[in-house]
Amino acid sequence: MSGSALFETFTRAPLAFDHGEGTWLVTDKGERYLDFGGGVAVNSLGHSHPHLVSALTEQAAKVWHVSNLYEIPGQRRLGERLVDATFADKVFFTNSGAEALECAIKTARRYHFVNGHPERFRIISFEGAFHGRTLATIAAGGQYKYLEGFGPKVEGFDQVGFDDIDAAEKAITSETAAILIEPVQGEGGIRPVPTQSLRRLRQLCEQHGLLLIFDEVQCGIGRTGKLFAHEWAGVTPDIMAVAKGIGGGFPMGACLATDEAAVGMTAGVHGTTFGGNPLAMAVGNAVLDVVLEDGFLEDVQRKALLLKQGLAGVADEFPDIIEDIRGTGLMLGLKCAAPNTKVNMALRDQHLLAVPAGDNVLRLLPPLTVTDAEIHEALDRIRAGARGLADAIAAAAAK
Repeated sequence: MSGSALFETFTRAPLAFDHGEGTWLVTDKGERYLDFGGGVAVNSLGHSHPHLVSALTEQAAKVWHVSNLYEIPGQRRLGERLVDATFADKVFFTNSGAEALECAIKTARRYHFVNGHPERFRIISFEGAFHGRTLATIAAGGQYKYLEGFGPKVEGFDQVGFDDIDAAEKAITSETAAILIEPVQGEGGIRPVPTQSLRRLRQLCEQHGLLLIFDEVQCGIGRTGKLFAHEWAGVTPDIMAVAKGIGGGFPMGACLATDEAAVGMTAGVHGTTFGGNPLAMAVGNAVLDVVLEDGFLEDVQRKALLLKQGLAGVADEFPDIIEDIRGTGLMLGLKCAAPNTKVNMALRDQHLLAVPAGDNVLRLLPPLTVTDAEIHEALDRIRAGARGLADAIAAAAAK
């Protein structure tokens, strides 16, 4: 055997981290990096948060896995807390965002099946969407780069342009079951959907007897300064998929639904071996302990404004590097004028981690616990990276 034993499906940065401390990651060589990637919006409370560590280790000393053949007290508690804090009446726990979306898709289709309309199985989604890597979720996302080479696209997904609500309305047929949308696109380039558009989608669903599904895998759990991003629009879905931040770094997700939407999800029609395991539930409950504390989300909003205003200043200073600042809360994107891969490398040279996205955007997804001092430090590093890249581009042009 030559080379790595791993599938070559990732282009990894030449960095190996030994441990993390809050917003910082430390390499095996002792170098410190300011983590504004957050494991792609996963590490909602940073690295080695003491409350999460305590919850996980305490549970690990008791029992790790029993399966859903038995009662799991932590699962019941986390489900009740999510129901109390949201539109939902029911929760199904998963291991990932893709699994949460699979559950959401199946829930929508079963709803129509048990209500006497098995022909209603199609789901409308939007250009630039990213809903996961399973065969169904890459079909829902509709992006060719994820579909290529995996055989026929899974049937039942109709895609329209981003924020083209007129096109969505025209796409509704007698076979349409639901509309699926991210209130803020993450992978697609940090693109918030306008409030009025979400409200129109809610109206369309009610008018045509469809279910509205929100994908809040990346934008949920406090990332935008509300527990869930759709709260800003005052619009509630029938079904919602969440993951990433809810586990604070531990793999978990959830599908939330109203009683009406979940009517078809009866014993035996869906399942999971690991979903809702005691370890994940202990961590999920610990994350909510922190995020639901009085004043926590308001502080996220305050820090987000500090970061966004600072980034706007950097963009003004280096318009040939950063074209615009996108996003909301601590889910921000640098719309790059230079290639986002080069901007990412320039920031990494300054020991700051970010995450590339579509539409030539670089995502900044720091922990919700980031401090004001760390935001100022990040802004200094972004400014230095932009300056260095601008100088390099100018020097190359002068040759």
